[in-house]
Amino acid sequence: MAAIDRQPAWLTVFLDFPASEFDAGTRFWAGATGYPLSPFRGAHDEFATLLPPAGEAYLKLQRLGDGPTRLHLDLHVPDPFAAAEAAEASGAELLEESPHGYFVMRSPAGFTYCLVKLCGTSVPGPVLWPDGHRSRVSRFCLDVPRKQYAAEVRFFQELLGGRWREVEEPETALRPGRDWALDVRLQPAEIVSEVTSHLHILTDDLAAEVERLEDLGARRRALRTGKAILEVPGGTALCVVAREAAELA
Repeated sequence: MAAIDRQPAWLTVFLDFPASEFDAGTRFWAGATGYPLSPFRGAHDEFATLLPPAGEAYLKLQRLGDGPTRLHLDLHVPDPFAAAEAAEASGAELLEESPHGYFVMRSPAGFTYCLVKLCGTSVPGPVLWPDGHRSRVSRFCLDVPRKQYAAEVRFFQELLGGRWREVEEPETALRPGRDWALDVRLQPAEIVSEVTSHLHILTDDLAAEVERLEDLGARRRALRTGKAILEVPGGTALCVVAREAAELA
């Protein structure tokens, strides 16, 4: 199978919460996105999907038995088995081969993701809020320990394919989403020993979006030029990034 056939046609982010934080996390993200929640599913009603009014779903929730709040990615590929073999050859570790046809993998730096079957690929548009501003969860960001950063970038470039943008200041590697609902961004982290991840919301009115999210329970950590860093239920970070209205279309 050609390499391009192993590369994902769609990305889904799972917001994974321990049982004690699942209800609060679910309420926050339903409010933050403006998307209705699907019926719960799974053997223990542990899964739900945030359903955009148009376009393919790309944000899902999972209640964990234990462990910290975290994010993981599902990569939707034509052949999960072939994609898992290719990822192993590039340095990933196979954690689980499910009888349901998906594969749980760990990247060289320790980030967990799944390889799953294809789904639709229609990108949702931004939400228009009552005050007239717009926003959408539009980027998935990995913070990689500095000593593992270069190798992790090479791994993800091969895993995701496509055209990447790399800049020196601030140092990042960005894979624009194009036909996905999410960009993927990797950046080096200087003071952490484990890879972590968070989401970015892009908006055409930074102040209004931050106020809206604070009303839902987010707490402001820092405000920088064109960006606010928030802490959301579960203790994870969320960046709110100002963008021109045309960039949200």
